[in-house]
Amino acid sequence: MKRFTVSEESSLKNFTDNTCAQASFCFRRLLKAREIRVNGVKVGENVPLRRGDEVCYFMTPAEEAKPAFSVLYEDENVLVLDKESGVNSEAVFAETGCRGVHRLDRNTEGVMILAKNGEAESELLAAFKEKRIKKEYLALVLGKFSQPHAVERAFLHKDERSATVRVGSQGGTPIETEYEVLEERGECSLLKIILHTGKTHQIRAHMAYLGHPVAGDEKYGDAAFNKRMHATRQKLLSKSLTVKTGGILAYLSGRTFVSPKNL
Repeated sequence: MKRFTVSEESSLKNFTDNTCAQASFCFRRLLKAREIRVNGVKVGENVPLRRGDEVCYFMTPAEEAKPAFSVLYEDENVLVLDKESGVNSEAVFAETGCRGVHRLDRNTEGVMILAKNGEAESELLAAFKEKRIKKEYLALVLGKFSQPHAVERAFLHKDERSATVRVGSQGGTPIETEYEVLEERGECSLLKIILHTGKTHQIRAHMAYLGHPVAGDEKYGDAAFNKRMHATRQKLLSKSLTVKTGGILAYLSGRTFVSPKNL
């Protein structure tokens, strides 16, 4: 059993997603079996939560042991991990007790770096802002490319109400997405992608705008394509992260951390 105290108003689903990755994986089953208790009362629906509420999850040993991430590197200042698909970044921050300086979408897996103290947090935030941290992704997308390598530019518009973005040819925030075709697989292409601007849902929305949606992407993707691929989660992996850091993290400068996963 895992027990948590609510710190701010939320729905049970959002609280679970952002607090307990293991319960998030099996949330529907837990609700159906009424294995979640709020203030000692069994619940079977996505109830609203208030600050101070106590939430308990009664999971099986296997469910409770399911990992949200694996550790790639750790010292007194940082934690570098390989996040699993289906896990909110906020749940990773909660589980590790570390400070989040960047995030990955729930269904994007791969390398993340977290800070363990204020000095490390400040240096990592500065490094991201100054583009001293290089992230490479792998993505499996629909279609073939006439150019095996390109840097694509467009503009991104964010819709806060729908929690989505839209990519167009003008207006909004400028974005740059670099891709390289690594392999062709039937009607798909495996890409290496480098973000020159790191905006919300940039890879997924930009590739969809280019006519090459990410396989399994239910928000920006092609439903028929996803069905043919039997893909229910986006095929997008944060493959590596290279840091150029100073200050308290100068000893890490030049290090590259790589996920063992592949697509």
